[in-house]
Amino acid sequence: MSDLSGLTVVSVEHAVAAPYASVKLADAGARVIKVERPEGDFARGYDSLAKGNSAYFVWLNRGKESIALDLKNDGDAALLSRMIEGADVLIQNLGPGVLDRLGFPAEELRRTHPRLIICTISGYGSEGPRAQQKAYDLLIQAESGLCAINGTPEGHARVGVSVCDIAAGMTAYQAILEALIGRGITGEGRIIEVSLYHAMADWMNVPYLQHRYGGKTPGRQGLRHPTIAPYGAFDCADGKVLLLSIQNDREFAGLCALFGEPEAAERPEFRTNNARVENRAATDAFVGAHLARRGREENIDLLQSARIAIGRLSDLQDVVEHPQNRFIEVPTANGPVELLAPGAIVRDRDATACGGVPELDQHGAALRAEFA
Repeated sequence: MSDLSGLTVVSVEHAVAAPYASVKLADAGARVIKVERPEGDFARGYDSLAKGNSAYFVWLNRGKESIALDLKNDGDAALLSRMIEGADVLIQNLGPGVLDRLGFPAEELRRTHPRLIICTISGYGSEGPRAQQKAYDLLIQAESGLCAINGTPEGHARVGVSVCDIAAGMTAYQAILEALIGRGITGEGRIIEVSLYHAMADWMNVPYLQHRYGGKTPGRQGLRHPTIAPYGAFDCADGKVLLLSIQNDREFAGLCALFGEPEAAERPEFRTNNARVENRAATDAFVGAHLARRGREENIDLLQSARIAIGRLSDLQDVVEHPQNRFIEVPTANGPVELLAPGAIVRDRDATACGGVPELDQHGAALRAEFA
């Protein structure tokens, strides 16, 4: 039996953030009923690159049941109300106030169903001057300051995955699990609010503290670290790129010894991390000159012999072929799709199989009969 077997989640959801939270609950064994618009979750149409399916949709909607409801229709709204009566968790990420206006305000649901856990995901939360501002991932990357520290000195850049949506989904998932634990103790549900902005703002605390209290505003460093050196990408003799990370002065001394120049660690410009950051050009030139003498794999063998942290600059084909990959197989209407597996492993449990990706309203008839 899975950990959340017997729990029912109703998720009025679209796009990424709420589906991320609910798919994690589905992976843990909860029954997840995905409520879509009559035309379907618009993420179904983001692309058709995963065997004719949207890559986002396959990733985020495995193991769910789908029903299409028009919540402006009295009958469909009544059906959703009955589904909520039997639910343990309600998740929604419609626009600010939309579900309230459709007749499902959180406070009223909480009074009617005291054990219900309600999680609302929005762009900026329910309070404050920007609460009603429409939000998508890139816009929050920009507003949260993430773009200010991501990119190169020549220009800002978007993180290449929907990191703000994912951060909000992760935050919602952990808050729901906490609420389930709390309900097991008190018997009471709760209302949870998560926003993309606040989830990403939490992740931005280190550059925030450095800027506000340290007077040191991190810049856009590309593949370098703003406050640690050497930490970044270096060219090797075979034209391949190696990433190297030194975390402390002891490791740098070991690196210098490995290069046959142990005395370099005592040079004033290299003696401490702060000095190396202040003299980053000289630091990188010293390290780069040594790494440029060998091919990447030869450098890796040398560095790993001294437990120096390294990484290869992988393209997406490298990721497909990465030797550390674990996979799960997700059934879809167009055949199985292999996904990179979730990050956590639970010993003695098979995490390689999972439920299929539902077609729009695939379970509609059965759910209408069940909750008639």
